[in-house]
Parts: sequence; C-alpha cells; structure tokens
Amino acid sequence: MKYVNEVVDQVLVLRFEGDLIGENHGSELVSLVHDHLNKNIILCAIDISGVRYINSSGIGVLITMLTKFRNKGGEVVLIKPSKTVEKLLHLTKLNSIFGIFDTEKEAMEELKKSEL
Repeated sequence: MKYVNEVVDQVLVLRFEGDLIGENHGSELVSLVHDHLNKNIILCAIDISGVRYINSSGIGVLITMLTKFRNKGGEVVLIKPSKTVEKLLHLTKLNSIFGIFDTEKEAMEELKKSEL
C-alpha cells in the first residue's frame, strides 16, 4: 500500500492506494496520527477510493486511528470506498462507526461541523 498525507484546513487528509494490510504500514500510520494529534490536529479524512482490499489488520489500523482521534475529541471519516471495500465495511458494521462520504468536499464539510 502507498499513502500520502497533507493537512488541509486543520484536517489530516490521508490518501491510501493498494491493499490496506495493517502489518505493512500500521505502526507508521499510528505514529503519523500521534504526530498530528500532538500538533492539535484532531480531525482526519481518509480517502480509500484507491484501496482494493482490507484485511483484519487493516481494519484494526482504522479502528486504532479512530480511537486515538476520538480520545482527543476528534473524528475520522472515510471517503469513497470501492464497492468491495464498502461491502466489507457493511459486513463488519464499520459503516455504523465511521462517517462515509462520496467526496472529499462532503467529508471536509462534515468534519468542520463536528468541530463546532
């Protein structure tokens, strides 16, 4: 998996591409989250439109990230999952704990509302 990150309007935006298999990048992503939380960035949007597959370790990474942001009063949302990933999110009921949006713009608007 490859990923890029940037901060846009005090929101950490992560863009994932490939297979989200936690053991490959899990600790690196958690460290990245810690760095941004220490800078008081408590909102995160994860674009998973380029993710083909997520295994159980990948799900664990997403849940860990969500927990860390929520513990600081923040939030994490997911952007544009593929049909395959969307089915997995429904099957695992993760769609009920993550906000899921079709566009980055919608995700950013929702995150900004949660900040109020």
